[in-house]
Amino acid sequence: MEEPSNHKWWVLLAIGVGTFMTALDTSVVNTILPLISRTFDSSVADVEWVVTIYLLLLSGLLLSFGRLGDMRGHKAIYLSGFGVFVISSMLCGLAKDVAWLVAFRALQALGAAMLAANSPAILTKNFPPAQRGRALGLQATMTYLGLTVGPSLGGWLASEWGWPIVFYINIPVGLAAFLLSWRAIPNDTVRRPAEKFDLAGATLFLSGLSALLLGLNQGHNWGWGSSPILALLFGSVLLLALFLWVERRSSSPMLDLGLFKHHIFTLTAASAVLNYIGVYSGIFLMPFYLIQGLGLTSAQAGLILTAQPVIMAIIAPISGTLSDRVGTRLPAILGMTILTCGLLLLARLDSGSPQSLIMASLGVVGLGTGMFISPNNSALMGSASRNRQGIAAGILATARNFGMVLGVGLAGAVFTTILAIHQPSGSGGSTQPGLFEAIRVSFIVAAGITFLGVFTSAARERRVINGKD
Repeated sequence: MEEPSNHKWWVLLAIGVGTFMTALDTSVVNTILPLISRTFDSSVADVEWVVTIYLLLLSGLLLSFGRLGDMRGHKAIYLSGFGVFVISSMLCGLAKDVAWLVAFRALQALGAAMLAANSPAILTKNFPPAQRGRALGLQATMTYLGLTVGPSLGGWLASEWGWPIVFYINIPVGLAAFLLSWRAIPNDTVRRPAEKFDLAGATLFLSGLSALLLGLNQGHNWGWGSSPILALLFGSVLLLALFLWVERRSSSPMLDLGLFKHHIFTLTAASAVLNYIGVYSGIFLMPFYLIQGLGLTSAQAGLILTAQPVIMAIIAPISGTLSDRVGTRLPAILGMTILTCGLLLLARLDSGSPQSLIMASLGVVGLGTGMFISPNNSALMGSASRNRQGIAAGILATARNFGMVLGVGLAGAVFTTILAIHQPSGSGGSTQPGLFEAIRVSFIVAAGITFLGVFTSAARERRVINGKD
């Protein structure tokens, strides 16, 4: 095989196809949940576990597979992820009831975690620092394209051939991506074969994070003060605290806590969480505004909502290329500032807002997010040593999922609380004024959180790398 530098664009293509496939699958499954519920005659609560189990295991396993990638080679774990993902996709399509589908989705999350935890590390190792932002930006573009295409493609495929087809399409795409990755990605040089995998730390992290995410995910459904939610949140704190205690004393920790001694790494990870809280607050709230508030159909709402990911897909590689030239700090600050302004614009929408204004406001949110993501990811990956790239990628992906769930949970809590305050006492009263007020307050809260991200992005010290900060 030639030197990795001669293969870097093929590596990017291989990673991009895998990224597109997993993003597509994530967005498609949400679209077909009503069809699955009707096919198996199952309740919405049961069918929701098709999505929930995937999210919990994906988030909880990212660090483990990032660590395994550092120990055994990122390429080996990445290719194994394709195998697991393709097989589990086939099994999902063959599932005979919801219980089996949930089980196969858990297996699919295993493969997705292998892919997500190692793809940024592979890109970082195969691209020089001067091109890292561009490469990570193009990968982000593939994510946004998958999220954009997924709902419409999934809805059309499911209506023509039934819901199993949305899982079967992963088989040819996954096999093609596997062959391309096997050929294009250079083999790893594993430097520390003597290290042992930290099974105790992996188990504690998976248990603690899963309990935390489940509590945040179901809080607005089960009630934030209910016994199950309080038990999950309290238990997660104990498990994660025990995880940190174990990691400090382990000779081969799963999570190298020394990474967080670097202010750039810590602040970029925190900024990523704050960014995704804002973005996914909007993703949760906008369907309520468009469908319940304005009375649009699902198809009309879906078309309007594509304004955000389309702008994100266009801006992410541009911002990544820009950060390679001027440094990562300024684009990240600018991105978080624009995102905050976009959320405040969404907070001003009401029953009389024209669709052009709604799409323009979503476009501002997409502009800010696309401007922020690539530079911030580049800064985080660049601040980790070469033999900790897998862990850094796992932390980056965990920050994304944690911010996503926290954003939905927080927005749901604020939304339902304000809506309950304005709920009319009579059963026949209109809920519209309360709906718009609940959405307005929720967006203001989300904007306040992303405004903190402006300061975390600005607070990291300037470090000169190849002439850039």
